[in-house]
This record gives sequence, C-alpha cells and structure tokens, in this order.
Amino acid sequence: MEDTPALATPAPGVALKRTTITRRTLRDDDVRIGIEYCGICHSDIHQARGEWGKGNFPMVPGHEIAGVVREVGRSVTKFAVGDHVGVGCFVNSCGECEYCRRGEEQFCTRGVVPTYNGRDYDGETTQGGYSRMIVVKEHFVLRMPDELGLSVAAPLMCAGITTYSPLIHWNVGPGTHVAIVGMGGLGHVAVQIAHAMGAEVTVLSHTLNKKEDGVRLGADHYYATSDRTTFTRLEGRLDLILNTVSVNLDLDAHLRMLRVDGAMVNLGIPPEHDTFHASSLVPRRRSIAGSNVGGIPETQQMLDFCARHDITARIELIGADEVNDAWDRVVKSAVRYRF
Repeated sequence: MEDTPALATPAPGVALKRTTITRRTLRDDDVRIGIEYCGICHSDIHQARGEWGKGNFPMVPGHEIAGVVREVGRSVTKFAVGDHVGVGCFVNSCGECEYCRRGEEQFCTRGVVPTYNGRDYDGETTQGGYSRMIVVKEHFVLRMPDELGLSVAAPLMCAGITTYSPLIHWNVGPGTHVAIVGMGGLGHVAVQIAHAMGAEVTVLSHTLNKKEDGVRLGADHYYATSDRTTFTRLEGRLDLILNTVSVNLDLDAHLRMLRVDGAMVNLGIPPEHDTFHASSLVPRRRSIAGSNVGGIPETQQMLDFCARHDITARIELIGADEVNDAWDRVVKSAVRYRF
C-alpha cells in the first residue's frame, strides 16, 4: 500500500480539500502511474455534488488522466518505466462477457468499474485522477503517442473518446454532413475530429460567441440556434447531429434537419425528460440515439488518430487549489474549453 496526495470531497456538495489516500500494493498485472495532469469533466461535478444519485464518499474525482509510468508488475509486457500513458473512464471489467471480448468494455454485463466513485470487484472504492498517483491494471492503461503533449491530451481520455466513438460508429467521413450541437469541452474536440475525418462540419450553438474558434478548429459553418431561421435553413440537410450538451432541446426542430436515414446522437443527459413527436422520425426514417464512451481498443485508436491529425484539447491550466473555483466556472460555461 502507498499513500499519495489527493483532492477529495467528504460529502455531496462540499468543497474539495487536500487529503491523502492509499493506493493498493502493485499486483503482477498492475501499472503504477505518476499523474502529471487530469482534466476536469462536468461529470466530476455532477457526481461530487450528488446530482446523479448516491455517491461513494469521500470522493476523489477525475477520469481524464495523463502521466508517466513509475513502476510495473512482473507480468506487465506493454509498458515500461518512463512511458507516457493515459487512463480514462474505467479501470476494470469482467473480461469474459461478449462485450469485453470484442473490446467494448464499457458495456460489460457484470458492470464496468469506473475510475472513481465506483467499487472494484474486490469491494474497494475507486478513487480518481485528482491525485498524484494511481495504480491501474495494464489492460486499462493507454499508450500516449509522443506527438501529444500530456496536458492537452489528458481531456481526450473522456472528451476525445466520447465524441470519436459515435463518429466512427455512424460512419462519418468524406461526403457526410455532420452538425455538432454545443461548442464546449466535448464540442470543440468533436469539431476537430469530424473535420479530420473529412466531413462537412456545422456547429449549432446558442449564440455566435465562439464562431471564430469553431471555424479555426475546422467548422465549415456556424449557426446560432437562438435564430429560428437556422432550423429552416438546414432542414433535411444533415446526415448526423452529435448533441454534446446536457440541456433539453427542441428535438423536433433538430430532427427535421436530418436527411433520410439521418441520426441524432445524444452524449449528454439532460435534467428533465426529453419529448419529441414520431412524425419527426417516421417520414424520413430518421433515428434518435445515444452513445457512451468507447472501449480500450477504440480509445487507443482515437489517441493515435488525434496524434496523426494534431488534435488536442484547448485547455486552461490550473493548480490544485484552483479546482473549486474552476468547477463553478464549468457550471457557468466560462472556460475555453477544458480545465
């Protein structure tokens, strides 16, 4: 067992405080990682503030981890001391079910083990990346390409794979017209990935405040949804809408922008139930769907893709004592684009 400094919240809604946590003794298939950077995901805030149901406290959030290998177990073969690595949203799965066997551990039938606010199969509570060090099974550690700086790559462990996975699943590429709803922590990465895949990319944001950024990152078009003419202008033109926001939208208006066989894929979970009319789907065989993060093989594929195309998160780098204030700014959407 080894102690390491961390930031933890002792109870729902209570500010993060400096503390010390204990990591497990290195097992044969474990990798000990010195954490250099950890991105802040809005889901950290939801869970630490008790907004997604009962949590495990004290809680150390963080699942956008980038660091350096400090020690490996004796059966580890993929990593060596000094390697640059990442850890994403989960740290264990059964490894035996149909989904684990095909590299989609996020759908594990026994239940994937989240990087924090979860319990591993041995009953131990998982604690995340707002800490100096973490111990993770080799299978759930990702190789960080040399072309990616660790600070700007850390958010790819969630924001990157959450947007890459549906773009791959819905066959985005040259000749497809993709709209990204929201130009935030997820959206600004999605724009870059869809552009690199060769799609025509449109950003749908409430205002035009971030238009210059969107165009610079690869958007071909940028429209304000506060202007209702946007919906008529784009009616029947889009192959895919990737919804990165967690607010309730006028789904019928968005669905009518889809072509035949178009899909609207939701990544966020709004606070209230969504409503839409079947007539927005049936006449043009449209669909509405959701998407999770990707599995370990797809996450490595995403990192390699981002390295080839120079795709990184745009970040504001902060210290540990600034995290509570940063959380408040995330809630207010006052960051461009990831802490």
